[in-house]
Amino acid sequence: MESIDIKHTLSWVAWPFLLCLCVVITHFGFVAGHPIIGFNIAYLTLALSLFFLEKYMPHEKKWLENDHQTFANIAHTLTSKGVVQGLMIFGGVVGVSAIITSMTSDGFGLWPRDWPLIIQVIMGVTLAEFGLYWAHRLSHEYYPLWRFHAVHHSVTRLWIINTGRFHFIDSLFSIVLGVSILLILGAPMEVITWLSALTAFIGMLTHCNVTMRFGWISYVFNTPELHRWHHSRDLREGNKNYCENIMLWDHVFGTWFNEKRRPPVDIGIAESMPPTFIAQLAWPFKGLIRKRKKKAL
Repeated sequence: MESIDIKHTLSWVAWPFLLCLCVVITHFGFVAGHPIIGFNIAYLTLALSLFFLEKYMPHEKKWLENDHQTFANIAHTLTSKGVVQGLMIFGGVVGVSAIITSMTSDGFGLWPRDWPLIIQVIMGVTLAEFGLYWAHRLSHEYYPLWRFHAVHHSVTRLWIINTGRFHFIDSLFSIVLGVSILLILGAPMEVITWLSALTAFIGMLTHCNVTMRFGWISYVFNTPELHRWHHSRDLREGNKNYCENIMLWDHVFGTWFNEKRRPPVDIGIAESMPPTFIAQLAWPFKGLIRKRKKKAL
């Protein structure tokens, strides 16, 4: 009975507590002048916490079974989230560092740099979410983009290790549409960094295989409760809940979905996805080439 009570309590407090903990750790990283170190500590803390919670109170026991995709999942994470975000946000090799400046530096555009940082971050997350929403939705509704996004949806279980399983083209498209809005408006580096950190935290929480309860939280934030529907094979359920962090634009465009029943355990895609990382990188291109040849005939 005591164990059941502990699990019941954890199911309600785990998501908000872990997200707040990550925010606090990242904040201290900012205060100390090392936001990236703070983020990495927070991300590692979150990953370890969810790893043990997945063993202790899994949402689906079937998803604990080995799908032999761990290497591919990690490789996709490194090539998409690591390399692409590094180039687009923190790297100077593409010239972005000359555009994104600190709040203490002279900026450009319409961004209110003198507002409190927390207000700027809320505004940045809300505006960037518009681009992230449409990048995600188009990746479901436009076939050439779907071929790349399908690599993520080909998973047959959800857990923290496939959080970053995205084809690098898919990831690049999403980042460009999301961050470009903030770049045009002249958002400072601090806002871009917080957006990247919050997206990473919520992304891992969203994919975790942990029993959690949310109530009103799922009306505001993207949660595992909502994202499990998004991975459904039934497109009436799967082509919903496109937002990455906050669910504002799903409510606005009528794509928020959360019925009062258990989401399907059998997830994945109709197409056959090759098992190896290199083959998965090539899979979207091969499909597009075959389709073009059929049209030519």
